[in-house]
Amino acid sequence: MHIDILTVLPQMFSGVIDSSILKRAQDKELVTIEVHNLREYSKNKHRHVDDYPFGGEAGMVLQIEPIDNAITALKKLRTYDEIIYTSPDGEVFNQQIANQMSSYNNIIILCGHYKGIDYRIREHLITREISIGDYVLTGGELAAVVMTDAIVRLIPGAIGDEQSALSDSFQDNLLAPPVYTRPADYKGWKVPEILLSGHQAKIDEWKLQQAMERTERLRPDLLKK
Repeated sequence: MHIDILTVLPQMFSGVIDSSILKRAQDKELVTIEVHNLREYSKNKHRHVDDYPFGGEAGMVLQIEPIDNAITALKKLRTYDEIIYTSPDGEVFNQQIANQMSSYNNIIILCGHYKGIDYRIREHLITREISIGDYVLTGGELAAVVMTDAIVRLIPGAIGDEQSALSDSFQDNLLAPPVYTRPADYKGWKVPEILLSGHQAKIDEWKLQQAMERTERLRPDLLKK
């Protein structure tokens, strides 16, 4: 998989994409993550990529030309499954979308910033708009990091135990059951006996029951799905 991220703040990605699972996945050549500075695609001598909006609204807007230049240059290198814009009014990102995108070959993630982007980009260049929640961030960089991490960890081989990802919360619209480790008794706080029984069928039944109970209590909306 190849993930190209377009941003005006490339420094926000340093450290994150070079750590933990994202780094291991890149070291294994399972994914290539490239962060592109939009200012490099500006023809303005000061490398400006924003301007005042028509109509007199407050704030600044990312211009169409640098973004079009960047996307055009990248599309000459490879074919993209999606060109994504991180927007607070996009569809809300979830585990099912992460699963879908983990099977893609190439995606572009355009990070929104300032007041947003020239709307013509959304009309003519973007194939999908995604939000990570009903709130507004300073820019889409954090959203791009969240999406990238959620997608990459699902690529086969990215994490040591692939079954671990399959048992995560939201994979089957249920929250994950409680997990425990040693010691089995700490200050009188004991691990449920069933988990120490060695009876896998009963353990699996207990886990499903716990997942259902926690979902009904904490996220009953998920059960409707």
